[in-house]
Amino acid sequence: MTTAPRIELNNGVAMPLIGLGTYPLDDRQVAETVVAATAVGYRLIDTAAKYGNEAGVGDGIRACGVPREELFVTTKLDGGYQGRDRAIPGLDASLGRLRLDYVDLLLIHWPLPWRGLYVDTWTTFETILASGKARAIAVSNFLPVHLEVLATRSAVVPAVNQIELNPAVARAGVRGYDDDHGIVTQAWSPLGRGDLVTDPTVTAIADRLGRAAGQVILRWHVQHGLSAVPKSANPSRLAENIAVFDMELSTEDMAALDQLDRGEAAARNSDTEGH
Repeated sequence: MTTAPRIELNNGVAMPLIGLGTYPLDDRQVAETVVAATAVGYRLIDTAAKYGNEAGVGDGIRACGVPREELFVTTKLDGGYQGRDRAIPGLDASLGRLRLDYVDLLLIHWPLPWRGLYVDTWTTFETILASGKARAIAVSNFLPVHLEVLATRSAVVPAVNQIELNPAVARAGVRGYDDDHGIVTQAWSPLGRGDLVTDPTVTAIADRLGRAAGQVILRWHVQHGLSAVPKSANPSRLAENIAVFDMELSTEDMAALDQLDRGEAAARNSDTEGH
């Protein structure tokens, strides 16, 4: 069993570097997957109100036998919970579905800047943080321009910014801003959109190291100091995805993978595509 090392967030909470992404698994699938994932060492479970599987995540947590304090549970509140105080009943509903007293990390799922509500939402998140119902608060799919607005209106810096990120969509600008401001960058879709694991650069490195292509890609994240939440419901793939802490990519390997970046324009518009 492999347990991912933890990275300390800007408020002192420790978060595993690699976690389980659960989109778009349904309640039954995700409950089984949480049990399988925790059995091979996962301790970070990532869900969201919009995924419609929080109840299944809760079922998996109760069935897996891992003490709650060893788990790091993340959920996100989408646009329906944006605005002053709306996140409070939103999180209560999520906690009810999860059947938990608190989450370890709560994220604003998208900035939705045209609505002009994410600052009020962040203020409400600060209230939630103070209440103890979330150990850390964070954002997802935020760009530096959105983070700068928060910085002018709040002293609480997001602990994490979860964005689409992988070698083909490397998001250097967002990562640089996050690094400069003590925000951990976490990748959703860290293995890409399907073609990255078959890219000749990736497969050549994998073949030389005797590792799977997905492991090479996730190790790229780790060596860049990035967190990642890959999704799989396959038990062998789950074990494979977390077993990346006993390998090392060379400087040349990292440079070759960095060259796969297609630029910021390659990132899908998460605000409209609904992850």
